[in-house]
Amino acid sequence: VQLQASGGGSVQPGGSLRLSCTASGLILGPYAIGWFRQGPGKERRGIACISSVDPTETSYATSVKGRFIISRENAKNTVNLQMDSLEPADTAVYICALRWGRVCTLDVGPYDLWGQGTLVTVSS
Repeated sequence: VQLQASGGGSVQPGGSLRLSCTASGLILGPYAIGWFRQGPGKERRGIACISSVDPTETSYATSVKGRFIISRENAKNTVNLQMDSLEPADTAVYICALRWGRVCTLDVGPYDLWGQGTLVTVSS
C-alpha cells in the first residue's frame, strides 16, 4: 500500500498548480485524506484535509484558505489539491497522508499512512 503525491513544479507568484494524491493497493474513498507541506527548515504542517463521511467536509489552514481547494475524484482514486494565487511562502514539499478514519484533521499525529512528497517552488 502506497500513497504518491504528484503535480509539483516551479511556478511564478500568482500562478497555479494542481497536485494529486493517488494510491496503489488501497481505495481512498473510505478514509480521510490530508495535504501537508514542509518548507526548508520548517515543521510539517497540515494545510488541507477532506473527510470521507461528507466529501464537502473540508478544512484549510488559514494561510491557504480561499486559495487552495481539496477535492476527491473517486473514479480515479485520487484526491486533488488545486492551488491558485501561489506565493513564494508556499514553496515547500507537499505530502499527502491518509487516516484510518473518516473525519479529517490538520494535525500531523492522527495520520497513519504517508506518501512521498512533491516539490512546489514559487519564485519569480
